[in-house]
Amino acid sequence: MRIGETLTALKRLDDGTVMRGAFVVLLSLSVVFFMIDVRDILATNAKLPNFDPAHDHPFLPPAGSKTDLNGPAVSPSSPIEVLTKPMRLELGPGGVLFVEGTLDIGAASRFAREIEMRGEYVRTVALNSPGGSVSDALAISKLIREKGLNTKVAQRALCASSCPIVLAGGVERLAEKDAVVGVHQLFSGGDDRPTAEQAVSAAQSTTAQVARHLDAMGIGPGLWINALETPPDRLYYLTTKDMSYFKLATGPTSAKKEK
Repeated sequence: MRIGETLTALKRLDDGTVMRGAFVVLLSLSVVFFMIDVRDILATNAKLPNFDPAHDHPFLPPAGSKTDLNGPAVSPSSPIEVLTKPMRLELGPGGVLFVEGTLDIGAASRFAREIEMRGEYVRTVALNSPGGSVSDALAISKLIREKGLNTKVAQRALCASSCPIVLAGGVERLAEKDAVVGVHQLFSGGDDRPTAEQAVSAAQSTTAQVARHLDAMGIGPGLWINALETPPDRLYYLTTKDMSYFKLATGPTSAKKEK
């Protein structure tokens, strides 16, 4: 192909194609660096309180974000004893289905049964969860979008780790003032502690699934880059600007006030 023809072909590429190409490159680089870090994570995870990457049990990071690792953690209104209990569902007034607690293994099945029984009354799914099982979060998020439901994180409610995947499923997505929304590297595993190779394989598979789902939900690719860059014992707390820029929220947001 001549140089002139090549330049003409390049000009025909729309901005969306260029952005997607850039995202693929960034995602690939993030996975490579993450793979390098896996062995160190597995070797040191015993030193991290309440953290075991071989399990789906969530925890609240002790402090900080990607940009301020020594900063104070944002405190949700619900006590940790409530947040770490298995997911519970409660249908409130106005068609709001409250989802609170850990997204434990099997949470998606319980959510699906609730929607099957009382889905005609549900309009919005309100989240208050530290995350948990990534596969269950993906299944819940897909069902929310399939049913045309909205999602929200109420004032001082928590939506962290895999919970934002669920939030992304809403047709309309709202984070109320002082909602606590954060992402970090995700792990998914069983009862047996994985080897480094198994952890790398699982991380790559999970990364691809989540990235593909967020893209399908219309969420900006940079959101997942921030998650991949943030150690699993920390949270990247999403700011108002983040929430709007990545399209994780379609309404007014105030996850953490900008300075």
